[in-house]
Amino acid sequence: MLFDHCAECRRCCNTEQGQAPLEITLTASETKLLGQFCLDGDCQYLGSQGCTLGDKKPFSCSLYPLSYNPQSRTFSFDTECPLLDTYFEQLSAPDSEASLHLTQMTKKVKELEQKDPSFLQANYEIDLDYFELQQLPTKPLSRSVQK
Repeated sequence: MLFDHCAECRRCCNTEQGQAPLEITLTASETKLLGQFCLDGDCQYLGSQGCTLGDKKPFSCSLYPLSYNPQSRTFSFDTECPLLDTYFEQLSAPDSEASLHLTQMTKKVKELEQKDPSFLQANYEIDLDYFELQQLPTKPLSRSVQK
């Protein structure tokens, strides 16, 4: 399974000693629930099997190792995540974990474009500062017709 080794790797859930803290971008509704938090070492919600927040896990954490650029409407991938090659390979199979992950993230991004576009911009700016990104070999999202 694609994401089975994430609890072991934990790259996305900690910052290394000497590395700048990583602000976790939260949507407006997540901010009401969680307040705010920043990774400086291990995430306070990191357990032995991964994230302890379950369904309350912030979207920016669920989105990782992807990043979404709201201007170009494209997704990129953190090149330091060990899943990069496998994720890219799996995108050619519609029922793969990578394709299903991207579909879920796309659905949530489209919702956030309507409800909380400032989150998308803030999250992307942090991602640009913190990660080395490689664009996914997918088409940009189409513009939704707004009523």
